[in-house]
Formats: sequence, structure tokens, C-alpha cells
Amino acid sequence: MKTAIVTDSTAYVPDDIKAQLGIYTIPLLVTIDGQSFAEEVDLTTDAFYEKVRGKGPLPKTSQPAIGDFQALYENLSKDYDTVISIHLSSGISGTYMGAMQAIEMVPDIEILPFDSEISAFPQGFFVIRAAQLANEGVAPHAILEELEEMKKTMKAYFMVDDLSHLQRGGRLSGAQALVGGLLQVKPILHFVEKVIVPFEKIRTSKKAMKRIADLLAEDAKDQLLDAVVIHGNRYNEAVEWKELLEKKHPNVDFTVSHFGPVIGTHLGEGAMGLGWVKRRGT
Repeated sequence: MKTAIVTDSTAYVPDDIKAQLGIYTIPLLVTIDGQSFAEEVDLTTDAFYEKVRGKGPLPKTSQPAIGDFQALYENLSKDYDTVISIHLSSGISGTYMGAMQAIEMVPDIEILPFDSEISAFPQGFFVIRAAQLANEGVAPHAILEELEEMKKTMKAYFMVDDLSHLQRGGRLSGAQALVGGLLQVKPILHFVEKVIVPFEKIRTSKKAMKRIADLLAEDAKDQLLDAVVIHGNRYNEAVEWKELLEKKHPNVDFTVSHFGPVIGTHLGEGAMGLGWVKRRGT
């Protein structure tokens, strides 16, 4: 059986890895000043941050149309027996449900949707693992079992630099944003039961990043991990953080990723994150 791996653009898997592993992507949309862009197709991440910098209206984000899912699945049905469709958390987007609804429209191929319950490159960890297994000829349902096992060790923490994005996007109350802003609080966020919730409130960015690094250190004591430093248009700082962490944790394989237009809309420029998962085969 041939299995295709589909994800959405918020996994931010690099193009070279997608090409190497044969990963298919369906983009989410960002609307700025009434104009809609397919994420990282019509609008690069660098261009996005240039467009939205300042105090203008917050961009709007939207899931792919069901017809887009249908068209992709129908095209894949010509060459594949099964599709595993891996998407950002259903608690923050309707993308996963869109994939579910499209299943009924494409009877010629088995479609297995998977809710990553997370987003950004931690979602990408699921996608890459699934594609590796598919290329090795592992059966689709066995791949899903492996992804469910991954959830048990998947962790990700995010620090936002500006609370106003979360407040304007409806992810944080106005009162919370006001108080947090006055106190210069840098909340650490994480996913719980598919939604983004506060983990801890830290007074400065430096302390927040140290706290996240300490959480990684706890898990890195006795196991091999794959980890990612994620940034919202702070590439140099992300690389510096990665290099610092690499020196402390030689048993962790680090990479650098970014918050693209969709996730960047809600976290804002300057956000930083760190995610990790137990390495395959350990």
C-alpha cells in the first residue's frame, strides 16, 4: 500500500524536507486589509511581519476550504491507497474538521485524519515521523499508533512578547492583557486539551526563556530528544539560543523554525518557543 502524508501550512516544515519525504501541504489563509493570502504560498513570513508591524488592524486567519481538501485528496487518490492528514490542534482551528468533512466527498481513497493537538514545528515532528514511516512501507494504522505514542512525550512552550495580539485575537481577555502589559509580564503558554492556556507568568523575556529551557533540561536528563527553537521574526536570537542549548544538551538534536503568518498573527512578532519529543527508536 502507498500512503500519502498531508499536513497544513502551520507545521512550517521546510520545503527541502517536504520534497525529500514527499509531504503534501494545504495552506491556511491570512487576510490583511481585505486581501487574502495563502500562507507561505502567496505571502512569505518575512513579508507578513513587514506588512503587519505597527498598530493597524489585526490580520484575520482562516482554515482551508473543504473544496481544497477535496481537490487534494482526489488528486492523491490517483497514486495512493491511503492519506494520513495531520493538522494543527482542533481546539484552535477548524482545519482538522475540514479534513474530516472532506472524507465523505472522496470515496476512492482511505483518508485518516490526525489531530496533532498542537501547532507550529512540534506539529511538524508528527508530519516528518509519519512520512519517514510511510516511506519505509509501514502500514497506515501502525503509523497512527506511532503518532499517538509521540503525543505522550511531545511538549512545547511559547513566550509572547506582546500580549495585545492574543487579546485582539480573542485568546486573552482585555483585563488580562492590560494587567500583563503594565507588569511587563511575559506569559509562558502551552497546549492543554487542544487549546492554548497559560503555564506560568514570568516578569521578563530572559527569565521566561530560562524557565522554558529548565523544563527541557528536566526531560533531557535521561532520554534522547528532538527539539526545535521557534521564533517570531527573531532569527538571530533563535540561533543563539539553539547554540547555547546544544552545548548543555549533547543528547538533544536541535533545529530552528519560525512562527509563520497564521500563528504569528496570534502570537505576534517577537514570540519565542521551544518544543521537543522523544527521539524515534529510543
